[in-house]
Amino acid sequence: MVSGTLFHSRRHSWPPDEYVNKPTLQLLESDHGAPPQQAWRRRLNSHANILKEFSVTFMEAMKMVRLGFRLWTYVKEERSQGRKAPIDPFTRERCKPSASQGVPLGGMGSGSICRGFRGEFRHWQMIPGMCEAPPVLVNQFSIFVSRDEGRKKYASVLAPGCPEELSKGDDTGISTWDWVLDGQHSTYHALFPRAWTVYDGEPDPELKISCRQISPFIPHNYRESSLPTCAFAYTLVNTGKETANVSLLFTWANSIGGTSHLSGGHVNRPFRSDDGVCGMLLHHKTAKGYPPVTFAIASCQTENVHVTVLPCFGLSGKSYTSAKDMWATMKQEGQFDNENWNAGCSFPSLSGEELCAAVSASAVVEPHGTCSIVFALAWASPKVKFVKGSTYCRRYTQFYGTSEDAAINLVHDALMDYRRWETEIENWQNPILKNEKLPEWYRFTLFNELYYLVAGGTIWTDGRPPVEQEKPNTLASKKKSRKKENKSEVKECKAEVKENKTAVTVTLSAQNGELNHLEGFQRLNGSDGATGIESKFLREQKCEDGEIVTEENSASAEENVGGFLYLEGVEYMMWCTYDVHFYASFALLDLFPKIELNIQREFAKAVLVEDNTKVKFLAEGNWGIRKVKGAVPHDLGLHDPWIEINAYNIHDTSQWKDLNTKFVLQVYRDLVATDDMSFGKEVWPAVCAAMEYMQQFDRDVDGLIENDGFPDQTYDTWTVHGVSAYCGGLWIAALQAATAMAEKLGHKETAEKYRLQFQKAKVAYEKKLWNGSYFNYDSGTSSNSNSIQADQLAGQWYAWASGLPSLFDPEKIQNALQKIYDFNVMKIGGGRMGAVNGMHPTGKVDETCMQSREIWTGVTYAVAAVMLHAEMSHQAFSTAEGIFQAGWSEDGFGYWFQTPEAWTTDGHYRSLIYMRPLAIWAMQWALNPPKAVLEAPRINMMERECVSQFQTRFAGALKHVPKPRFCGCSWNCNF
Repeated sequence: MVSGTLFHSRRHSWPPDEYVNKPTLQLLESDHGAPPQQAWRRRLNSHANILKEFSVTFMEAMKMVRLGFRLWTYVKEERSQGRKAPIDPFTRERCKPSASQGVPLGGMGSGSICRGFRGEFRHWQMIPGMCEAPPVLVNQFSIFVSRDEGRKKYASVLAPGCPEELSKGDDTGISTWDWVLDGQHSTYHALFPRAWTVYDGEPDPELKISCRQISPFIPHNYRESSLPTCAFAYTLVNTGKETANVSLLFTWANSIGGTSHLSGGHVNRPFRSDDGVCGMLLHHKTAKGYPPVTFAIASCQTENVHVTVLPCFGLSGKSYTSAKDMWATMKQEGQFDNENWNAGCSFPSLSGEELCAAVSASAVVEPHGTCSIVFALAWASPKVKFVKGSTYCRRYTQFYGTSEDAAINLVHDALMDYRRWETEIENWQNPILKNEKLPEWYRFTLFNELYYLVAGGTIWTDGRPPVEQEKPNTLASKKKSRKKENKSEVKECKAEVKENKTAVTVTLSAQNGELNHLEGFQRLNGSDGATGIESKFLREQKCEDGEIVTEENSASAEENVGGFLYLEGVEYMMWCTYDVHFYASFALLDLFPKIELNIQREFAKAVLVEDNTKVKFLAEGNWGIRKVKGAVPHDLGLHDPWIEINAYNIHDTSQWKDLNTKFVLQVYRDLVATDDMSFGKEVWPAVCAAMEYMQQFDRDVDGLIENDGFPDQTYDTWTVHGVSAYCGGLWIAALQAATAMAEKLGHKETAEKYRLQFQKAKVAYEKKLWNGSYFNYDSGTSSNSNSIQADQLAGQWYAWASGLPSLFDPEKIQNALQKIYDFNVMKIGGGRMGAVNGMHPTGKVDETCMQSREIWTGVTYAVAAVMLHAEMSHQAFSTAEGIFQAGWSEDGFGYWFQTPEAWTTDGHYRSLIYMRPLAIWAMQWALNPPKAVLEAPRINMMERECVSQFQTRFAGALKHVPKPRFCGCSWNCNF
């Protein structure tokens, strides 16, 4: 339940000494074990309440009954083929979502594991598009302390209380362990990609413990940010007068979540290296033909730390040592038998049998002394296989090879390099964390929202073609044949370009969607990150499968950053959904710009491709083709990404009005931000094709596109009639961006063409939509046509973010933003919930459809970004803080590290763990734009020379917007 204090109080600081005693913090500082000043915090005994999912109203259900039936039929058909539908609202998860999430483990794109704030390992995503949410309860850290020659002993799993899932009647399993930690004096502190758990005198009152969780998520580091590994650095401080013999235990199941531990054929074996790194390998034989996964858990033996292992234990005790006996050994001896290092490989586990392993690290902590023990976890899953057969090598294999035993090297490097990772992470984060002009909640939430780049089903390949292709089955053979035809079509286009690199004109027939000829079509062979570039590896390693990793051509491996995919959401399974990436892409562009450019390259290639495969669109039940040439695809697919694109099949997205404009806007922004002219030239033909394709939607020839009376944009249940504030504004901004890009690339005639259309469209847009205080939702005559849409200035947002001039008079922009703030923000929960999508000018929420009455987290961040560009900083931070208050605060709804797409005004969520909230990085972009954007060239759009908002703002020409009396802010917002 959400606390009533959400709407009546507001905190502005969460100092660590409110959660941890000051003397404890001072003791932990000596070994970097103290949590940072700015972080998201919880006590371990906090209740993880079950989250409430949204429901449709009766009227909404009636409107969607036909869609619901067709969707149910489609889901059933996909399931019969062994596939998941991209959207499946009918299948319920076995584990109900709860407010228990924390910082995920590892780098990007090699499978992910989340760790809850109370210590559980959950939300396993090792197989593309599959998420096993329940925790694997065997996976735990535990502690054993002995004092006064064994007369004083403490033992406990380092997790609060005994999980409800454990069977009380199980007399040999993990329910027999000591789950005695109360959690009242233990706290969790999160600042992605790190987390701290502090045990302040639990379970031993005289032992202070800190665990730092460190993952290699390091901006602009395209090597280590791909590594599937994580370090856990323990700091132990003995405040007592007696020596403490301490053993830490790391237990791990041979499992990838769910019931996978019971499938059989799994093998464990110990390993040791010359420099003291030692631990256990757990080879997991994945079911249904998916590539295997190998886990490594390890610690580092030093003069003060002794490491031992138990290669195998089980829950039943039938084939292996039981979990109960393993625990008894640790309580009695504090370590395992040293002979276990000679155990070799275990026999493969039987079906229905659990196989687990344990690593123990023991140390003596003198009175008033400090000791460090470090563990690491790694998982090697070198190949990623998609449902329809394509298999790729993951990005990290460029540096560690494709052997499953690479897990040993991964876990070794985590133990050796974690301090350097911490230094690089701190150097990145500190300028923002120490900026006291920014609200404290913003400083740590900005980083914590990045969790999605790890936990969002991310896949990062080595950039080469599929390593193997399974023969297509009978049902799919015709589709495969069509894909080959599409591939050859693209190749022919490329060949034509190689022969003639002179500039020509782009035209597109609106009747049949065929490209007649292309302007400046010049694809650069071997461009940075292009799919199919062969590269050498950076590291010398002879792998078991015979692949040799050398240090030759290391530059090639670094330059080819590979293929990158991330899901729209774990419930909406489509790769790189483009209308949502429009909001989320600021995070990638700021932190990993090469990845962002590669995503744009993939969509640019897709624009020029047509796939004639017949597809049934579920909203209306009509048939069309999968991909129309000239239309930007909705996504890069699901079961065979990059090859079978457009997994979304609710509407025909070739008729959507926002995808093409968003492509043009993103490409221009990325070009300006990176100043990569080769990228600009490479994608220019697709930009021209996308712009020409949109001309068919200007039916009254006023220069402005019209919507077609159905939800033909990212708000895909919210119908639009005629000209819309959202799509029309995006179109005007795209015309301006296309003009600027044409000028930058030297295409003067094209620039002039788009400039003239911009002037014409702008006049029509304002005439049809401006009502004196904001832009109407659309130009139709429906009951919601004059609604106040929170996202009405999306086009203006991108224009400013790209260093382009204002689309409209500054007074109109500020009036519209103030209207949004006064109505969509402040009239909902006192401004503590974000911006509702639609609001009637009467002050009543627009309940036309499900989405009009929702608060979209990512859109709220985007609205705040526009406000920052407009120098309305008080309104901006007050608006965005609503997402923190409702989603992340202790009194909120419990959506931390699983920010949903939306919630209703009563806090019920839709689509947890969603891409769009990464738009919080658009706020940072507005606050601290790249130098290249600040210096963006001037552009003449209205027969006068215009300068960008950035150039004006940072020259100090704009007045600061007065603080409104109802804002309620207490922070210093003078930027």
